[in-house]
Amino acid sequence: MPKCHFSDVKISGIVTCVPPLEKCIDDELELFGGNVKQLERLKKTIGLSKRRVVDAQTTAADLCEKAARHLIKEAGVDLQQIDAMICVTQTPDYLQPCNAAVIHGRLGLSKNCAALDVNLGCSGYVYGHWLAHSLVASGGCERILLLAGDTISRLVNAKDRSVAPLFGDGGSATLIERTVGAPSAYFSLQTDGGGYDKLIVPAGGSRHPKSTETAEVLEDESGNFRSPENLFMDGAEIFNFSITEEPKSVKELLEYAEIDADAVDHFVFHQANRYILSNIAKRLKLDLAKVPMQTVERYGNQSSASIPTAICGELATAIADRPSTRLLLSGFGVGLSWASALVEVGDLAVCELIDYTA
Repeated sequence: MPKCHFSDVKISGIVTCVPPLEKCIDDELELFGGNVKQLERLKKTIGLSKRRVVDAQTTAADLCEKAARHLIKEAGVDLQQIDAMICVTQTPDYLQPCNAAVIHGRLGLSKNCAALDVNLGCSGYVYGHWLAHSLVASGGCERILLLAGDTISRLVNAKDRSVAPLFGDGGSATLIERTVGAPSAYFSLQTDGGGYDKLIVPAGGSRHPKSTETAEVLEDESGNFRSPENLFMDGAEIFNFSITEEPKSVKELLEYAEIDADAVDHFVFHQANRYILSNIAKRLKLDLAKVPMQTVERYGNQSSASIPTAICGELATAIADRPSTRLLLSGFGVGLSWASALVEVGDLAVCELIDYTA
C-alpha cells in the first residue's frame, strides 16, 4: 500500500456547492410498495432522508465551477497564479475533452496552468489531495485548485430502490498551496480491482456501447428496475468491503503517522450511509461526536463531493474556532478503491457550503 507524507503544503480553503432541488424519501413510498414500516426502518438505520439533485441542465462541472469562483473570490486568489487544476469526477460533461479543460476555459486560468481529470468516485477527494500534495511538494507547483464533484443521480433509475433514494449531487473546490512550516500530511491509498463490477454502470463505454438493447429497463429478482446504462450496486458486497477494509486502512495510517486516534479532532469519512459509517466508527472504537454523519441524511451520497460537503456543512464552525484542527479524511467505494489522509487545517480563507444558482 502506498504510504507517504508531505511537508510545507497547506489547505487554504474549501467550498462545496449543492443543487437547490431537494427530494425526500417520504415522498417515494411507492418505491417500497407502500410499506411504511420498511421505509421508517431504512430512515433510521441507513440514514435515508433527503438529498439534493441537479435538474436536467446542470452538471458536475457547473457545481464545481460555482464552488471554485466562490473560493477564488473569498481567498483573494490571482487566477494567473494557479499552477494546476485537478478535477475529480465520474460524471464529466463530455467523453472528450476533460472537465478540467472545460472549467479552465470558463474560469479564464493561465495557459501555463496544467489541467487534468481524475476518474474516481467515492475515494476521489482523498486521491485528489494526494496528487495535489505530491505536485506541490515536488516543487512543480505553488498553488493548486482541486475540484471534486459528481451528479450520480443522473445515472440511477428512478425505480431502482436500491440506489435511487441514496445518491445526491454536489461539487467542491479546495485550494492547496505551498506554505513553509505547514504541518505534515500523511496518506495511504489502496485498490482492489477484482471488485470493479460491484459498483458499476455496465453500458455506455467502449466495452459495451449504448444501444437499443442497453437502454431496455429490466426488473431484477428484488423488484428493482434498471437498464445496463444505469448504476448498479451490489449493496452487500460494498458494505462488507467498507467495514472490512476501512478500519484497517485507518489504523495503518495512524500507525504510520505515529499519531493516536485520540489526537484526531474529526474523522471525516465518505458519506456512504449512516449504517456503514456507524459500523466503521464502532470497529475503530471512535467517539461518535468526532464522526460527521448528518451529511448523507441532508444531501445524499454525493460520491467524490461527500467529504468536502461534510467538512463545510458540519465542521465549518468548529474549524473556524480553532487555530489548528487535525482531520482524518477517508473515502471508499467504486473501483474498488479506498484512501485515507491525515491533515491539519487552520486559518482557512473560507470553509463554506453554498447553493447553486445558474
